[in-house]
Amino acid sequence: MSRTIRRAVARLIWAVTGYRMRSEPAPTRPTVFIGAPHTSNTDFFLMLAIAFEMDLTIRFLIKDSWFKGPMGAVMRSLGGIPVDRRDPASIVDEVLAAVDRGEEFHLVVTPEGTRGAGSGYWKSGFYRIALKAGLPVTLGYVDGVARVAGLGPSIELTGDVAADMDLIREFYRDKSGVKPKNRTEPRLRSEDGSAV
Repeated sequence: MSRTIRRAVARLIWAVTGYRMRSEPAPTRPTVFIGAPHTSNTDFFLMLAIAFEMDLTIRFLIKDSWFKGPMGAVMRSLGGIPVDRRDPASIVDEVLAAVDRGEEFHLVVTPEGTRGAGSGYWKSGFYRIALKAGLPVTLGYVDGVARVAGLGPSIELTGDVAADMDLIREFYRDKSGVKPKNRTEPRLRSEDGSAV
């Protein structure tokens, strides 16, 4: 898809959703984008609008049921990577292999893992991928109250999960998502004593 078409699609998404983009400059090297709060299917279109507007090559994790039938080709062409929820750990290895091959892309991950009220924890795949691959984490966001979406700062993870997550929590503290009641506070199970 040409840059002109991608920008036109982005403008259409902004017009239809009533959101606008407010963003820091795009990262200049591959990164793991957090897409949060992930509270609605609208998030997917806002993510595409951000990527198209900023001319970014993205790959994104999405449940494998989206790859059944004709939607599979569409999802792959947009950068989708199917996730088998029965074996989520395998996706970390797949993404790391792509990074090792030198593929240049920004990986979009929605750590809440669901659009409904979640388990109370974020999934840790984004953290493990970024740490193992040596990639920064870019804080992408949707704020339904302000009707804006975009990219926040990029941070380098230190391996100190609590300290890293404190930075992430602070950024998302005032971000509501499209449906605020579905928002999950940024917290990993490992912060409460479980493995990352």
